[in-house]
Formats: sequence, structure tokens, C-alpha cells
Amino acid sequence: MLAATIDQIPPPQSCPGGCRYEPKFDGFRALARVAEDGAVHLSSRRRTRFNEAFPEIVAAVAEQLAPGTVVDGEIVRWAADGSLDFGALQRRHVAGRRRAELARTEPCHYVVFDVLESDGVDLRPRPLRERRTVLEALLGAAPPHARVVVTPQTADAEEAALWFDAFAARGVEGLVVKDADGPYLEGRRGWRKVKRRITVEAIIGGVTGTRQAPETLILGRYDTGGRLRVVARTTPLPPAARTSLADLLRHAGPGHPWPAELPAGFAGGPYGAHPPIRYLRTEPEIVVEMSADAAVEQGRWRHAVRFVRVRRDLEPSDVPLFGDPT
Repeated sequence: MLAATIDQIPPPQSCPGGCRYEPKFDGFRALARVAEDGAVHLSSRRRTRFNEAFPEIVAAVAEQLAPGTVVDGEIVRWAADGSLDFGALQRRHVAGRRRAELARTEPCHYVVFDVLESDGVDLRPRPLRERRTVLEALLGAAPPHARVVVTPQTADAEEAALWFDAFAARGVEGLVVKDADGPYLEGRRGWRKVKRRITVEAIIGGVTGTRQAPETLILGRYDTGGRLRVVARTTPLPPAARTSLADLLRHAGPGHPWPAELPAGFAGGPYGAHPPIRYLRTEPEIVVEMSADAAVEQGRWRHAVRFVRVRRDLEPSDVPLFGDPT
């Protein structure tokens, strides 16, 4: 089940059976299946196996859930300050033999938001309100130290709005909105998500496409040492923005600090075995305003940002430094 993006928190009556609101945690989406023999299979939505990367979650699922159970949720890591640490999840994929050590030093949790099967019975056709009742019966009495927990849920839009504001500082991306009467439709966008977005500034350091017809912007900020660092890549530019930016962009001089190609994860793309981004370096002199979500990792926005406008009133020196999320 997937979620379509919306801009505002909808009222409860906008869902046929009444809306249910849940925090949208920044983690790895995962399905957990407990076979009849008690074996646990933990995987991504696309069936990528997670058992070796998150052994502590596998052990907790085996302990807390009965055979014949399938649940859907998010693997997350809470740092010492209570904020979500997405980088810890990424480290598991490249840790190799260190995964067992990281499971002890950086243990993760599995926040479950739906149950697809219980006691071998397929619950996907049943309404969310019924599946939630089953889920709370399975995990609602879990002790505070449990690794597998049920996500918070409310039918109160005002309470959801409080969560939307209060949880942002901890790295929670926003809210997921679900119809209480809705079935679980695999692969369908039957849910809705509202992401918290902020408006910030950055410097154009490169473009995909051409200087005369830029398709996306590669954005940067200077660090404390005066080096321009990549912070984001935009979504595809609207036609009017492409035309106006073409008149402003200049080819970069020989002192541009960025390489000819960028790793996908450095510019709003996925990390891992993905082709690098080919782009054209431009003179870092134009400041733009961008709309971004709360997913920042090591100074960079992990998701593509939206171009808002050129800030002709600002110089590159006016832009916050690399690592400042504002």
C-alpha cells in the first residue's frame, strides 16, 4: 500500500469511513512475515531481504509475533537525543561483518502500522479499523523496551496537527492519512501523506540538461572552510523557470570544486549501486529559494527539492552555511 502526496492535513470527513492519522517516520519500509515454523522473513516492499542487515529486528519479531503473521511497518533508528537517524540504517547496508556489532551499538526499532495476516488469515480485504484492532491485540501490550511497537494513530485532526508540528524536530517527515474503512491494496496509492516542508536558500552550482535549457538544478552551500558543498538537487524545473534561468547561468571557471560526475546520493538520489549524475558545472553566483522536506542527512537533503524562485536580492555569502538546516 502506497501514499499519494497532498499539501494540507485533510479533515476527518474527507475519508469515506473517517480519517485516521499516523506519524510518517523516516526509515526503511519493511514487511515482516512469520512462517508457520516460526522462521522470520524481513524484506523491503520490493522483496529485498533485510534479515542480515537487521538481526535485532528479526529476533524481536520472532519473539513478539506468532506464526502465521504478516505485518507492515518502518524500521527506524532513534539516536541518543531522540531524533531519527537515517544514516544508521544506511550504514547497515555497507557494514558487512560489522552488522552484528552495529545491531548492538546502534539498535533499531520496527514501528508497525498495519497487519496483513494473522493466524494464517488474510486481513487485507478488511477495513483498516478492524486491522488496527487486531494489530493492537498483537502488539498493544508490548513493554516499553520492546523493539517491535505499534505506530501512534488518532482520529482527531487537531491532535494530528499537534503531532505534525511537535514531531518535526525529531525528524518525523509528516503524517500519513488513511481511510478507516479502507482495505489494504498492495501496490496502490490508497493512503495520503502530508510532508512538512520548509523554504530555504542555496546556490546553483550545476545543472542537468544544458545551460540554455536546464532540466534540474544541483545546489550547494559553502562550509566553514569556504568550500562549496552539494546540498540538493531539484525536481524537474517548470518551463518558465528553465527560460528565466537560462539567461542567468554562466559556465563555471576552472576553480569550480565539484567533480565532473556526482554520486546519485549526493544530489537527492538513492545511495548505492546507481549510476552517477552527469551535469554541467555553472558559476556559483545565483541564489535560489527552494522548498524542502525534513529529511536531511550529513548536511544534504535526501529527497529532491522544489525550485521556488531566484533570489536576486541575496548574494552567495548571505546563504546559510553547509550543515545548517535553515
